Amino acid sequence: MKIGFIGLGIMGTPMALHLVNAGHTLYVHTRSQVPEAIQAAGGVRCENAAAVAKEAEVIFTMVPDTPDVETVLFGENGVAQGLSKGKVVVDMSSISPMATKAFAKKINALGCDYIDAPVSGGEVGAKAGSLTIMCGGDEAVFERVRPLLELMGKNITLVGGNGDGQTTKVANQIIVALNIAAVSEALVFASKAGADPAKVRQALMGGFAASRILEVHGERMIKRTFNPGFRIKLHQKDLNLALQGAKELGVGLPQTANAAQLMSACAANGLADLDHSALVKALELMANHEVAKG
Repeated sequence: MKIGFIGLGIMGTPMALHLVNAGHTLYVHTRSQVPEAIQAAGGVRCENAAAVAKEAEVIFTMVPDTPDVETVLFGENGVAQGLSKGKVVVDMSSISPMATKAFAKKINALGCDYIDAPVSGGEVGAKAGSLTIMCGGDEAVFERVRPLLELMGKNITLVGGNGDGQTTKVANQIIVALNIAAVSEALVFASKAGADPAKVRQALMGGFAASRILEVHGERMIKRTFNPGFRIKLHQKDLNLALQGAKELGVGLPQTANAAQLMSACAANGLADLDHSALVKALELMANHEVAKG
């Protein structure tokens, strides 16, 4: 197929590579320079998003936030200007569920289809093609693009209509943030008490407290490897979406609010571009104690 991909960042680049390496013709556009790996694989650079949409049958977008998606889709030389009837837009960004519903209606009005398909799994999952993909949209359209999604992910679920994929991603980010906060508190406590945090983590991995967060991010906290797989500032954005949605729904999310405050403390100390496992640093500041020395 002729595939379009807009947004070639930490996540988008490996995801797009899976598509082109599977034999599809790939048309790309990104704000920065097209990565060498994409060019070497045969990706065709386009001047703008409209040019991508004009060439491709299915157009994927993977950009940071709701305003970015809106600009890519409906701004000057946006995707909407290059669409023709029957094409499909698949947004894999993590953005507002309510905005997603509005975007889908505008794309549908052009005679095209829309799937929201945010992902979880970070850079590791993107490179491995093992992402969890949470989808919202028409079932027939979902089945049409599913073979493409299967090149990028393993756990792929159609949750419901447009916006439901994004709602699921917000729920995912609540769970991940609270788990990171819990692991951070546990390791700060254990280390401050004089226990070896690496051995504490090893012991906990064999019990009911075991989790992927303890396995992967717990190790990051101990080894002090906070190079970004998923940046704090992006998780901040997702938690703000959760809190905004909770306000609209009249739902209390006290633990989510607390995790958001910890991430805000990290950002205030210049850590917004570190991996979200660096949330532990906010607790370390309060304890005047680091889990381990890097």
